[in-house]
Amino acid sequence: MTTLEEPAVEFPVTRECPFAPPKEYARIREEEPVRKVRIPDGKQAWVVTRHEDVRMVLNDRRFSADRFHPDFPVLAAGGNSFRRKSDDRTMIAMDAPEHGPARRAVLGEFTVKRMEALRPRIQQIVDELIDDLLAGPKPADLVSALSLPVPSLVICELLGVPYADHDLFQNHTAKMLKRTTGPEDRRAAFEAVKNYLDELVTEKEAAPGDDLIGRQITKLREEGTYQRGPLVALAFLLLLAGHETTANMISLGTIALLENPEQLAAIKDDHDRTAPAVEELLRYFTIVDAATARLCVEDVEIGGVTIKAGEGVLALGYSANRDPEAFEDPDSFDIDRGARHHVAFGFGPHQCLGQNLARMELKIVFDTLFERVPGLNLAAPVDDLPFKDDAAIYGVYRLPVTW
Repeated sequence: MTTLEEPAVEFPVTRECPFAPPKEYARIREEEPVRKVRIPDGKQAWVVTRHEDVRMVLNDRRFSADRFHPDFPVLAAGGNSFRRKSDDRTMIAMDAPEHGPARRAVLGEFTVKRMEALRPRIQQIVDELIDDLLAGPKPADLVSALSLPVPSLVICELLGVPYADHDLFQNHTAKMLKRTTGPEDRRAAFEAVKNYLDELVTEKEAAPGDDLIGRQITKLREEGTYQRGPLVALAFLLLLAGHETTANMISLGTIALLENPEQLAAIKDDHDRTAPAVEELLRYFTIVDAATARLCVEDVEIGGVTIKAGEGVLALGYSANRDPEAFEDPDSFDIDRGARHHVAFGFGPHQCLGQNLARMELKIVFDTLFERVPGLNLAAPVDDLPFKDDAAIYGVYRLPVTW
C-alpha cells in the first residue's frame, strides 16, 4: 500500500486553457490517482482524482468537512491563520450528526416547488437586463450586463439583501476567492461582508420580512432556538455561493455555446434540450474544483493508497468530471451526453443546496439570451479573453460580445 511520500506537485495547479483542466490532472489520474501534493501553506495533502473515488470521499463519514480543524487543508496562502469564531460555523463545516438538522432547517427554501415559484421573477430579471443590453452600446461586456447581475439580483431577493449594496459584497467576495489575495486583505474582506450582514440581520429582527432571512428569524424564534451569529454566517455562505458560481457559468456557458454553433442551434430549436446542455456545461467547466476539501478522521484505503487520520484530502471535481471511466470522450463538449452524474455540485450530504436554483437560472438565461439576441457573437477571440484562475472559482473577468 502507498503511504506518504514527499510530493513533487505544487497545488493548486494553474489551468492553462479555458476549455480544459490542467494537464497534470490527466497524468495524475492515469498514473497516481491518489497522491500527495503540497498546498500553499507548505503542508501536504492527498488529491483524489477519479470519479468513483471522489464520490466515495464526499459520501464517507471518515472524511470530515470541519473547516475549523487546524489540519484541514486550505488552498489560500495564509489560510490557516484565517480562523473564524465558533458562531460563524455553518452546515458546510459540519459533520453528522450536527450537519443533518442544520441542513434540514433551511432545505425548504430550496425545494423544486419554491424554485418554480421564483421562475416568473427570474424571467423578468433576465428580460429587463437583456432590454438594457440591446438598448446599450456595442460591443458590450456580458459579465457586467448579464452574468453578474442575474444571480446577484436573484440571491439578493431570495435573502432579502438590498441589491443597491451588491457592489460591496461582490468586490469583497471576489477578494476572498482570489488566490493571490493576502491573508490580511482576505480577513478584511470577510469582516466587511460579515459586518454588513450582521447589521442587516439586526434590522430584520425588528421586522422580519417574507424573505429567507426573515422567515428563518420567525421560524427559529418560534422554536426557541434563534441566534443571530449562526444566521449571519448562513446568510454569508448563501450570498457567497449564490452569485459568483452562477455568474461564471453564464459567461463560460455562453462562450462554449457560441464556439459550438451546431449545438447552440439545437437548443435554439428545442428548449427541452437546454436542461441537458446545462448539465454538460456544468460538467465541462466544473468552475468549483477543489472546494470539496476534507480531513481524514480514520485510516482509509482508496485504490491501494492508505490515507491516515489527520491528513488532508482534496477531492478534485474537475478531474472527476473528465474521467474517461465515467464519461466517454470526456474532453469533448456534447449536450446530448446525459451528464447528470457529474460532481460539479459536489456529492453526498454536502451536495450544493442551491443546485435547483442554479440550474433554473442557467436555463432561463440561455433560452432567453439566444432567442432574443440570435446574432450574438464574441467581439474578441477566445484566446484574448481575460480568464481567471483563482483558488476556488474559475471564470472570466470580462466577456465582450456584439450582435
